[in-house]
Amino acid sequence: MSDVADDLAENLAFDVFSRQCPSRGALEHVTGRWGGLALGALYESGCRFNELRRRVDGVSEKMLAQTLQALERDGLVHREAQPTNPPRVDYALTPLGRQVAERLVGLMEFLESRMPEVLTARESYDETRGGR
Repeated sequence: MSDVADDLAENLAFDVFSRQCPSRGALEHVTGRWGGLALGALYESGCRFNELRRRVDGVSEKMLAQTLQALERDGLVHREAQPTNPPRVDYALTPLGRQVAERLVGLMEFLESRMPEVLTARESYDETRGGR
């Protein structure tokens, strides 16, 4: 860690519920719509930008680039640019990113397995609230 990071770690009790805590920004990057999906896709295997964009259906090129940049800055994603023509950029999870993604993938799989209950709850809610 850098001296600044060491000082922060020693002097702060990180608390994601605190507005000023830097962990809140990292949590937003991980749990945001595109961050979670990008991490989940990279958990399967590292890939090139366009492969990742196809895997994360619906994300724009701009949003994926911004998301990957934020995840790279947080130390969760490694970007490797190959000096080829055309340029080739590969993305993979760092060891920390792999640990985070493992937990996210578990949550994703759990939610997918419980979707019948979620859909039933939504239907019941909509019926009692006049529908959507």
